[in-house]
Amino acid sequence: MAIELALIGIGTGNPDHLTRAAETAMRAANLILLPRKGAAKSDLIDLRRAICADVLTDTTRVVEFDLPSREAQPDYLDAVDRWHDAIAAIWAREIATHLPDGGRLALLVWGDPSLYDSTIRIARRLDARIRLSFIPGITSLQALTAAHGVPLNALAAPVLVTTGRRLRDGGWPSGVDTLAVMLDGHCAFADLPPLGVHIWWGAYLGMPHQAIDAGPLADVAARIVATRAALRAEHGWIMDTYLLRRGEDAR
Repeated sequence: MAIELALIGIGTGNPDHLTRAAETAMRAANLILLPRKGAAKSDLIDLRRAICADVLTDTTRVVEFDLPSREAQPDYLDAVDRWHDAIAAIWAREIATHLPDGGRLALLVWGDPSLYDSTIRIARRLDARIRLSFIPGITSLQALTAAHGVPLNALAAPVLVTTGRRLRDGGWPSGVDTLAVMLDGHCAFADLPPLGVHIWWGAYLGMPHQAIDAGPLADVAARIVATRAALRAEHGWIMDTYLLRRGEDAR
């Protein structure tokens, strides 16, 4: 049984983010698996369905599956590890069911499979004989900086990409003045000393209901927290990211 698995980046919510390489890989697949994340996050699978309807021919089969929920437990890394095991087991089941004689499988990854997405880690849990390939896509950081019209870094200066959890637990890392923060469900920026810090924030980047805000952290932090809460209540889910910069190049 020869199985090829392509992880295809599809951008951050705008079908126009799809690259030609992504379209080619989708059409070459015998099977595409689409994850369902529950009614509250139906936007995510609806976009994937729309992309498939627009790109695919009748030769590619599309199958949907229910994505398991991550356990709520104090040990975050252990919970994520168990969650990834459960997802890999579902993928293996779907492969055995729908590609028993081998073939080409594809998964459509929100953003890019290489940046703050665990699809690659999950895929490596599968049978080692499955051949993996990766098609890059537009990332949330690209969409964020384009939406605000700002460069990712200050002139000749580094950028640290981190998570909201690490920012909340460890504070601003030393030696760097620009932070790109992802996976922040608790608005860690609101607990930072705001003096001299500028923030560029965005949610649902690339989607019709994209929302952005920016300004000195002291002036806009509370507003962003309130906006984020309202948007999550309205849509049932939220994907957001932000850029923080301090010092003379904070704008």
